Amino acid sequence: MTRAFVTGIGGQDGSYLAERLLADGVAVHALTHHADDLRYCPDGIVLHPGDVTDLAGTRALLLDLAPDEVYNLAAVSSVARSWERPEETLLVNGTAAVSLMRAALASQARSGRAVRFVQASSAEIFGRPDRSPQDESTPVRPVNPYGEAKALAHQAVAEHRERGLHAVSAILYNHESPRRPVTFVTRKITSTVAAIARGEAETLTLGNLDVRRDWGWAPDHVDAMVRAARAGRPDDYVVATGESHSVRELALAAFAHAGVTDGAARLRSDEALSRPTDALDLTGDASRARERLGWKPTLTFPEIVARMVDADLHPPP
Repeated sequence: MTRAFVTGIGGQDGSYLAERLLADGVAVHALTHHADDLRYCPDGIVLHPGDVTDLAGTRALLLDLAPDEVYNLAAVSSVARSWERPEETLLVNGTAAVSLMRAALASQARSGRAVRFVQASSAEIFGRPDRSPQDESTPVRPVNPYGEAKALAHQAVAEHRERGLHAVSAILYNHESPRRPVTFVTRKITSTVAAIARGEAETLTLGNLDVRRDWGWAPDHVDAMVRAARAGRPDDYVVATGESHSVRELALAAFAHAGVTDGAARLRSDEALSRPTDALDLTGDASRARERLGWKPTLTFPEIVARMVDADLHPPP
């Protein structure tokens, strides 16, 4: 039986990935941090308490498990938090990822079996790109601590691939689901819109409404990572829909789906919530993933917004 080792199991991607791997008949082992939210974690996973920043401990665990597949999703996932805690971000998103790659190589050498390693990278490695849409050849030039740390790990993937590891960098563009924490702008939008629809709030205040992002569906992005892990040869893959929408468009789509007819009048912009180094438009070209992996998105932008609004309008008991 194929054995997988997953970090970041407490995030939206980790839970969707675990469900996918279990459905494929894979034995799933996951590193779980004490602060992880495990409400979406499916039964059937073997949980190992630990921390990716414990480099020696995580290496020892990986060597003991000798997995066939490794998915490194652990990260300080907030760009805003990366400004507040740049050293922690570098350690978690960068150094720990490189250490895991080295451990995977060591496991491969010890067991004699190939290890397939997927690093969850980010469009933030491109910073303020010089072209749109971006693809795998777009220059890496991050503009925030989150992107800098992700860039370190992304570039280490190519090094470890040269050393014989089936190493993949999945350059993930924004991807959403009802499992996103409300600290993310998409869930802030849909949860607040739901509150307005119920008469529990009056307005929705955001930062720069004109920032544009390529928003996809989280389970689709997880599917791309699994496909990349199991491809015949390793490579880097942009994972994106190829369409960008502004924060304003997302908010208005959420209002419309919730039946709030005066959504535009309820929408506010506060410069204090804007980040001056943000790229105004990040849109990905996933042609390589489509052609080599047979991957494509399954949900449209309106469908993604609708599913998130519905989940906030009618939360489970």
